[in-house]
Amino acid sequence: MPPILNAQSLSKRFGAKTLFEDLSFTVNDGDRIGLIGPNGAGKSTLLAMLAGREDTDSGEVASRKRARVAFVLQNSEFAPGVTIRQVLEKALAASLVPADEHEQSLREMAGRAGFADVTAEAASLSGGWRKRLAICEAAISEPDVLLLDEPTNHLDLQGIAWLEEMLQDAPFAAVIVSHDRYFLERVANVTVELNRIYAGGLLRVNGSYSRFLEEREEQLAAQQKAHESLRNAVKTEIDWLRRGPKARTTKSKARIDKAHGMIADLSERNSRAVTKTAGIDFAATERQTKRLVEMEGVSCVLEGRTILRDVDLLLTNGMRLGLVGPNGSGKTTLLRLLTGELEPTTGTVKRATQLRMVYFSQMREIDSSLTLRRALAPEGDSVVHNGSVVHVASWAARFLFTGEQLNQPLERLSGGERARVLIARLMLQPADVLLLDEPTNDLDIPTLEILEQNLLDYPGALVLVTHDRYMLDRVSTTVLALDGRGNSERFADYGQSELWMRTQVAGEASPAVKPVAEVAAAIVEIAAPVAAEAKPAAAKKRLSYLEQREWDGIERRIHDADERLAAATAALADPSIASDAVRLQQAVAGERAAREAADALMERWAELAEKAG
Repeated sequence: MPPILNAQSLSKRFGAKTLFEDLSFTVNDGDRIGLIGPNGAGKSTLLAMLAGREDTDSGEVASRKRARVAFVLQNSEFAPGVTIRQVLEKALAASLVPADEHEQSLREMAGRAGFADVTAEAASLSGGWRKRLAICEAAISEPDVLLLDEPTNHLDLQGIAWLEEMLQDAPFAAVIVSHDRYFLERVANVTVELNRIYAGGLLRVNGSYSRFLEEREEQLAAQQKAHESLRNAVKTEIDWLRRGPKARTTKSKARIDKAHGMIADLSERNSRAVTKTAGIDFAATERQTKRLVEMEGVSCVLEGRTILRDVDLLLTNGMRLGLVGPNGSGKTTLLRLLTGELEPTTGTVKRATQLRMVYFSQMREIDSSLTLRRALAPEGDSVVHNGSVVHVASWAARFLFTGEQLNQPLERLSGGERARVLIARLMLQPADVLLLDEPTNDLDIPTLEILEQNLLDYPGALVLVTHDRYMLDRVSTTVLALDGRGNSERFADYGQSELWMRTQVAGEASPAVKPVAEVAAAIVEIAAPVAAEAKPAAAKKRLSYLEQREWDGIERRIHDADERLAAATAALADPSIASDAVRLQQAVAGERAAREAADALMERWAELAEKAG
């Protein structure tokens, strides 16, 4: 069977910048391709070419006969007045799905995606729900290939879990641009890095993301070895050329030509081998005050809806607080309460005197008509960082921008490049408290790793809102979970908050922390079939002798399993494994096994609890 999409010898330039040259890329049946690479490498452009929405400078994209391609852009917008149902109905009408199956397909897709009311206006949905709808709109047409450009950017953690499950079970192939490392590990069966350091412009590895890390390490080591060998050979040839050989014989002339060819090859390899990383370094003040912000009994009601209820929170130096919860649960509202932009309905927010806060908004407000020069240095040709004057060109170079880009408008930059501009501006403001609202959107993986390390080293207080579970696990010392109904609870890590969140989403309204066994009981009670109420009461079952012994010790086993799960989660968050494919794969497998064991024990507890009455 030929590939569904077959791109050969693609080249693309924007002005003086070459995105890629002589690039080849194929999509086959069953492929779930995770497409990664540095910001500005051309990932979104390549997707647009595969979708037929962007012309190539050279090369061509061929598709299998009658192949259908669906494309979901980074930003999902819908016309005013159009309902969720109408969006899906229009997609079905243009598909090959039989007309008598349209209603069933629509209900199944909307139900699995979590749309309770399909008559709601699409344009009025939050960014995360618009993204879900855009993915549903593309998937419901039953394409052969689904192209997704940064789909996790606007999804909350529950939305990402939904997308992971959908792609794992999908009958179509997919190409997904993403920098979410957990997402890549769980979804991709092929990983492709678009990067000029590789001959051919990319590296393609079949297997998981951790397998890709392993292969990439071997590939780069082999390239380095070949590079050194060529460098030594060129040195020998240059020494020979300096002796002034005469090109009188065919042999001498051939050697001279070969030497020049080797020099050109080394030069080309040297230019490809240059890799740079962004110099992220948030500056803290010299404040010695320990207590920075204190919330006492804070509640917030907006437009008649309780967003937060009775929140108590103390931010201190060195604290790194992760905020999690569904879209619309109040994470950004909490940040606005911390800054004073919003006043609580009840309760108090106390801030240390002359407190300096830096707020990175997910809205990323910046005038895209500004040139890069004016965006980085509004008042002149230099900036002041940590008390030192830095020329704007040097400041731009620290964030991987070239001198030629200084006079370009921001609208010509990629999403990741614009994110780096905002981080560069924030770094000029020393802060006691950093408030980061989805800072990871659009950033490439190397930049994410540098950002994570800098946040770990930051001595002030940090409040982090992110859907990047790897960063959340690695950076946060405390996680505050919001359930969207005003309830909140604090946990040591994301894994614990996820368990609590599942009970909240399922309908358990109590915000109190419960023992694991009680949480399991809540899950069982919620999930019990309503139909059971209509059945006549059966005689109460009794535990056997062996079951009673098992029942007597199961809470201790659940406790031990939870400790093992916490240890496995901590091991997975160890920063030293981020680029070690073998250890990352082992950690992911260990965390999965520990979670499955804990879940199995809770299921067994529920069975015995029901039998014991």
